[in-house]
Amino acid sequence: MTDPGSLFTRTLCDVVGRDALTTRLSEEFVFADLGSDAVRSLLTFDDLNGLLAESAPEPPRLRLHKDGSPVPLDRYTDPARVSRTERRIVRPESLYRELRAGASLVLDGIDRMHPPIGAATDDLMRLTRERAQTNLYLIWGESRGFDTHWDDHDTVIVQVEGTKHWQVHGPGSRPYPMKNDTDHAHTPPRDADGELHLVWEGVLRPGQVIHVPRGWWHTVTGTGEVSMHLTFGFTRATGIDWADALVRGLFEEEAFRRDLPRFADPDSRRKHRHELVARITELAESLDLDTFLAERDARFPRRTSFSLPWPVEDGAPPEHARVEFVPILPPPVEREGEGGDARVVVTVAGKRYRLPVVAEPVLEALARHRELSVAGLAERAGVDAPVCAQVVAALARHHLVVVR
Repeated sequence: MTDPGSLFTRTLCDVVGRDALTTRLSEEFVFADLGSDAVRSLLTFDDLNGLLAESAPEPPRLRLHKDGSPVPLDRYTDPARVSRTERRIVRPESLYRELRAGASLVLDGIDRMHPPIGAATDDLMRLTRERAQTNLYLIWGESRGFDTHWDDHDTVIVQVEGTKHWQVHGPGSRPYPMKNDTDHAHTPPRDADGELHLVWEGVLRPGQVIHVPRGWWHTVTGTGEVSMHLTFGFTRATGIDWADALVRGLFEEEAFRRDLPRFADPDSRRKHRHELVARITELAESLDLDTFLAERDARFPRRTSFSLPWPVEDGAPPEHARVEFVPILPPPVEREGEGGDARVVVTVAGKRYRLPVVAEPVLEALARHRELSVAGLAERAGVDAPVCAQVVAALARHHLVVVR
């Protein structure tokens, strides 16, 4: 696995500055040249061939597009039945033929298939504190898989092989468009002569990175050779998310669970409405953004991973075993109770875990270093190695660490 932080929080921040990737994120176009060495460990053609053979992704996760339209599935897949489940199996020779003809291959969620990309995606999530997914785009020739378009999420594009030509046009006629929006008919920005406006135009080469904010129009075409790039996509919290959290909290309010007085007199309906407005205004004032964002972080998901045999067996892992923290964001940790009844409470993915107090320094060390041997973790946490090993075993049973 790549060193967490080597792509985004270290190299990229060194080149463009942390401010460009936090406070100015989603607002400005960013270009950075990290050098091919910075991205070489993310994905190679050998890696991709192994993923296609071993994971056997099928549509819609793996799909082909050409000139703005999807390629029909029967041109590169066959129906199959695997363990009594209907599937589509990709035919290698047909896939090659479509790629030679200018189709673009898209592989969604490659961060869940390839650990180096997963580590880089986790790193981006720690930086932005938002959920992210990474997709692969592969094309040959001068064609394009998609027409001029905008995305409903922010993107960080990393070129890993070959070259690709980009035109970034900027935001269109509707600021901050969303996936579940009332208007998808907005248009790209144009200059006085009617031509598409250009914020940036260039050819991306291996190791070069751009950030295209949500809703910004762009046109992407091949350059005549191979191109393989990764798109790290993430959706930042908006006022809609804050309002949704406010509405979900209304289930605790009796006035909002009560039926609306449809058949009452007008004065009674007005009184009921005023009661609702007054209460929702009071609740809105109490749900400040800091509280909302902290609660959102506490619900941040963790990656699915397994740590057999330690979560099943009674024994503790040896001192040389590697321990990796599962939560992507450092989880909130608090004390509960006093004396012999005291417990440490940690919240991960919206679930609260109550652990012995001795787990607190171990959790703090894991949140800071993320991956250590049991012995190294004991040293940094300031606890005896056998005690640390027992804590690690308990954390593994709760799927808070992975032990290797």
